[in-house]
Amino acid sequence: MIKRLALLAAVLAAPLSAQDHPADNVSEDRLRADIDTLVGFGTRHTLSEQDNPERGIGAAVDWGLDEFRAISERCDGCLEVVAPERMVSGDRIPDPVRIRNAVAIQRGTERPDEVVIVQAHIDSRASNVLDWQSDAPGANDDGSGTVLVLEAARVLSGKRYPTTIVYALLSGEEQGLFGGRLLADWVEEQGYTVKAVLNNDIVGGSCGSDGYCDDQHVRVFSEGPRADLTDRLRAGQRRYGGENDSPSRNLSRWLDGLADETEGGLDVRQIWRTDRMGRGGDQIPFLDKGYPAVRITVAVEDYEHQHQDLRVEDGVTYGDTPDEMDFAYLAKVTQLNVRALDRLAQAPMPPKVSVDAAVRVDTEVRWESIAGADTYEIKVRPTDEPKWLQESPLGNDGSMWAGKLEIEGGTPGADLSTTVPLRGDDWLFGVQACNGQYCSAVSSAVPGGAFEPVAKTDK
Repeated sequence: MIKRLALLAAVLAAPLSAQDHPADNVSEDRLRADIDTLVGFGTRHTLSEQDNPERGIGAAVDWGLDEFRAISERCDGCLEVVAPERMVSGDRIPDPVRIRNAVAIQRGTERPDEVVIVQAHIDSRASNVLDWQSDAPGANDDGSGTVLVLEAARVLSGKRYPTTIVYALLSGEEQGLFGGRLLADWVEEQGYTVKAVLNNDIVGGSCGSDGYCDDQHVRVFSEGPRADLTDRLRAGQRRYGGENDSPSRNLSRWLDGLADETEGGLDVRQIWRTDRMGRGGDQIPFLDKGYPAVRITVAVEDYEHQHQDLRVEDGVTYGDTPDEMDFAYLAKVTQLNVRALDRLAQAPMPPKVSVDAAVRVDTEVRWESIAGADTYEIKVRPTDEPKWLQESPLGNDGSMWAGKLEIEGGTPGADLSTTVPLRGDDWLFGVQACNGQYCSAVSSAVPGGAFEPVAKTDK
């Protein structure tokens, strides 16, 4: 035990080297050491002990907070560490219990109220969802996401960004997404503008229950029609489209494009569902509030090694233990998150976009200028195409048109527009805001396409 703790301390204290990209500093050894620590708490069940320093959810959350504080010390106090909490009860919480999240805030230098969130749930469970006494290692579900968030904080905290990054470890997911609701409420109370939420849940394995393995892909789940649609916007989508153009769906497309740029990394497999069949995750409370959020998870799941008591039955070993994980795969998922956070924190917000295409042979695309943006790219795709086209197509008369506009200065919120020589009936349109080499996700010109809660604009 002493040797293991000494090794862990040495790994975590190792200096981060200055390489080409923060993602290059992701350490498989640190990820593995953090998993060993999490599993060492025995269980992290939400109903387990709160005040035992060595076992239970209380010890795990305290450790997460201490890790954030240690990271902050190494970057001269660059992280503000907080622990939002509340008392909750529900179907899986028969008696009220305290829920605590471990949160670290890396404030943006230019637009601190504009945030990108990377999160995972730190709690675990055994076969019986109310069994808080049995060991529940929770190595992959969701120790893998927890250590990813910590590693992202380590490698990104040495850099300053225009917008804020929030790193969050959530409690109570297995009992009903309570930590996700707590954080979503907290974010709303801060008055933050949410650019993206990356929820990492089960990201450390590459083989499924059927023996099929896939260490080349990671799945990104995104909702179709957004959860906070009003009747007016829902009717607008029925008439004019937009069912496949929620902010979360466009965030998923953006992540897919980012992954394609990384040689030797994982390929994103977009899953156009809010979550897996009959399952859920902590991105859902954010979606309910109208924030863009996706779930990142393994390409194939191993059901014998999640939500299972530790046992051997009919020759099959059950239990969510580190030996069933693929740490090289986890490192690649972590690198993808780091690349995404690095770029999102430097890119502007996606703009709010609309079009005028009724009874005309061309389309006027209108949007609001965005703080920090100097270039806007107009994106188009046929209505039956899943991806935005990489190059502008020929116009109706065979002429070329510029899909990129250079804007000097411009007051945030000012009205901008351009005319595209394409018939609006046959095309979908969007705009992404850019600042140098960093571009936002595309914001679609459809009812409900804006990257903000519907309640903010649906008057």
